Amino acid sequence: MPIKTWKTHPAYYVLLEILQKKGAMKDAELFEALNEEFKDLGFKDFNELLMRLEIGGKIRTTSLARGKRRVELIT
Repeated sequence: MPIKTWKTHPAYYVLLEILQKKGAMKDAELFEALNEEFKDLGFKDFNELLMRLEIGGKIRTTSLARGKRRVELIT
């Protein structure tokens, strides 16, 4: 039976760190970068995370093309 360990930082914190280091990104690229750290994070959970951060005023998402978004950190 595999042992699950607790992460030292929550997913939203890692997401904000990635945006701070790399700047604005497409949502698919951001999901891939976040998925390296959190293997069990699904795209639905990722969208919920983006929604909570956008409502909280931490990030801004803009629509690029059909099904693609640009995610940027609000400073």
